[in-house]
Amino acid sequence: IIYCQRKTANTLPHTACLGSVNLKGRSCLTLKDFSSDEIKKLLWVSGDLKHRIKHEKQYLPLLQGKSIAMIFEKRSTRTRMSTETGFSLLGGHPCFLTSQDIHLGVNESCTDTARVLSGFCDVVLARVYKHSTLEELDREASIPIINGLSDLYHPIQILADFLTLQEHYGSLNGLTVSWIGDGNNVLHSFMMTAAKLGVHLKVATPKGYEPDKGVTEEAHRLAKQHGTQLILTSDPMEAARDSNVLVTDTWVSMGQEEEKKKRLKDFHGYQISMQTGSVAKSDWTFLHCLPRKMEEVDDQVFYSSRSLVFSEAENRKWTIMGLIVSLLTDYTPQIPMLKF
Repeated sequence: IIYCQRKTANTLPHTACLGSVNLKGRSCLTLKDFSSDEIKKLLWVSGDLKHRIKHEKQYLPLLQGKSIAMIFEKRSTRTRMSTETGFSLLGGHPCFLTSQDIHLGVNESCTDTARVLSGFCDVVLARVYKHSTLEELDREASIPIINGLSDLYHPIQILADFLTLQEHYGSLNGLTVSWIGDGNNVLHSFMMTAAKLGVHLKVATPKGYEPDKGVTEEAHRLAKQHGTQLILTSDPMEAARDSNVLVTDTWVSMGQEEEKKKRLKDFHGYQISMQTGSVAKSDWTFLHCLPRKMEEVDDQVFYSSRSLVFSEAENRKWTIMGLIVSLLTDYTPQIPMLKF
């Protein structure tokens, strides 16, 4: 991990500014709701916990006596394992609830569920089909609600992605990330975050699979505000040109299985390969939130030294830990601030 010592007079005020950021009691439904400094603070806390626990072998029971309700309408390896292992590592107790255990809005209303869980737990992570479900939970709960994935956003994935890139490149400001694939929830979260970290974003999607119009409008506003580029195209090679990072995701999300045949046809030519990377910058790397299918990226890229996918997957744990610690405690990082 690259850390910034921040010794000059010009940078000390920013260190103090991030140190004063307090997110205790907040929910995290989308990173659209978080400022540049707030996102940087989340990454700083995440990097700090990773350094102290993984590398220095410290025991930090920051969540001792606390519990989390994990509501999963959709299955997941990384979201479940990162949250359960991370919360336990910090001394807390995770409670996993599938659709067999809890039927949001069916056996019990979201309103009643939110109020009941507020009496049992300290925080709720919900992985749901509809983003409106999270918004209803958040309105009615008296504890923080975390979006574990919805049809509109996947904020906890993007925190892991940016921590991975910060570790690899040493800083984020000025990087160019190219998304080549579906205009989905992961892309939406990139669009709500990249500009706030000084990252340029290039997006290639097939016609008819563009990102949400409202999200796109907000992303253009953020790019203008933060002085970054946002480029939308339907040409994968145009998006990849001069990029530092190539990113893709599944072309067929859960709930879209009936569309698979059509989607595979529509996404022809979007597979990321070494040919795609040939027009990127010499230091280009690859990200994928997993699980991955061969049509999305070939083995030559996926298992190459350019692929950061397994570090990215591990960082799901450190960033969900950093997020939860930030929402539930007044924790202050002990390591020097990360360089952004």
